[in-house]
Amino acid sequence: MSAHTHAAVDTAAVESADPCCAAPLPVLGRDVTVPLVTGGEVTYAALDYAASAPALQRVWDDVAAYAPYYGSVHRGAGYLSQLSTDLFENSRATVAEFLDCRPADQVVFTRSTTDSLNLLAAALPADCQVFVFETEHHASLLPWQDARVTYLDAPRTPQQAVAILERALADREPHGPALVCVTGASNVTGELWPVKELAAAAHAHGARIVLDAAQLAPHHPVSVQDLDVDWIAFSGHKLYAPFGSGVLAGRADWLQDAEPYLAGGGASRTVARRADGGVDVEWHTTAARHEAGSPNVIGVYSIASVCKALTEAGFDALVARERHLIATVREGLAEVPEVKVLSLFGDDAPRVGVISFVVEGWNSSHFAAALSAEYGIGVRDGLFCAHPLVRTLLGSDPQTQGECGAPEAAPGERSLNAIRVSFGAGTPDEHVQRFVGAVKELVRDGAQWKYRTEDGRCVPDRG
Repeated sequence: MSAHTHAAVDTAAVESADPCCAAPLPVLGRDVTVPLVTGGEVTYAALDYAASAPALQRVWDDVAAYAPYYGSVHRGAGYLSQLSTDLFENSRATVAEFLDCRPADQVVFTRSTTDSLNLLAAALPADCQVFVFETEHHASLLPWQDARVTYLDAPRTPQQAVAILERALADREPHGPALVCVTGASNVTGELWPVKELAAAAHAHGARIVLDAAQLAPHHPVSVQDLDVDWIAFSGHKLYAPFGSGVLAGRADWLQDAEPYLAGGGASRTVARRADGGVDVEWHTTAARHEAGSPNVIGVYSIASVCKALTEAGFDALVARERHLIATVREGLAEVPEVKVLSLFGDDAPRVGVISFVVEGWNSSHFAAALSAEYGIGVRDGLFCAHPLVRTLLGSDPQTQGECGAPEAAPGERSLNAIRVSFGAGTPDEHVQRFVGAVKELVRDGAQWKYRTEDGRCVPDRG
């Protein structure tokens, strides 16, 4: 252990008295304490919402109340099976309402945003061309490998994003089916993208658009009709709903025309042997076409529960409170000259509670490890499964290879990783205040403990 010690960080701050800011929503684990390497324990500050947000207590309670009645979906005549089937289908209707879907839209339940976008990729019509910005999370960047893909350069303003897309769509040959994939809010910078304008540009050039709302839906209301997007994808685990479910919602035609994403029970209406010994299958034309197998009714119900909870809490109040937290973090980091906040669109761009930064003189993995071990603060370090974007923001060669979260550079190369702090509806003021204080102390005084690399991670040296 090093000889110097930190000054105490004030962890007794109370919630903001600002009347515009509601109290945080109760989340599971809000009272969990974790040990500090320097001794003692502290309430864990979960500031990695962009990876997985803690479950709302309301969601956990709803699932616990249903669990004794758990049964097979679409499979049984018994009471619990019928109840579970009703719950599953009512959850589909709740999600459609939450997203303000069009009457003819389908809501397909998947495992995650990644699964949703891979499903859509498998449903693309022949010769479809896909346009995607290099700034996307890998879940949006990579599923289109079997299509003709045009990767668009990172824009530096929302207006430039629209202009880049319009040029690319106008120049495409042949002028056949096309799909644009875009995020609603960056998982690296938190900046909001001009989705409505990009959708208008896509439609003006005969293309469709899918919105990756994984980072948008937990923070802002999302309306399929107002944004005029063709599909939307998101994950439950980022929306305060655990248990591994996701959603793909939108137009039915491409989904109905495609082969089932998975072949099996539930996706088929009828199966019969032919005279030649083969099998004829009639597939469903509803969302069930792409939901083969026993569905994750617990995960689906948890998504429906959180959709209701966020709607009842009111997004106006949630957004106002998050803006207060964002201002606390950004103003605090601005007071530390060694900190560089990463941004595409500039300081004034609207954003959600996702902020990435680097600290001069620090490896980001070391800094994140110290925040955890010495302050009980959980953040993320690495490239955040958005390698081209982070490398662009860090000014590195975009062709350099790496792994998500890799803390070390190759021999002789500059370490390329950043730190991400993210928060949302369940974050108390004290957590972000503790974070800002910890950043200032670490930059001023250094880490109190020694650290070493173990299995690719920076960890406290307890030897």
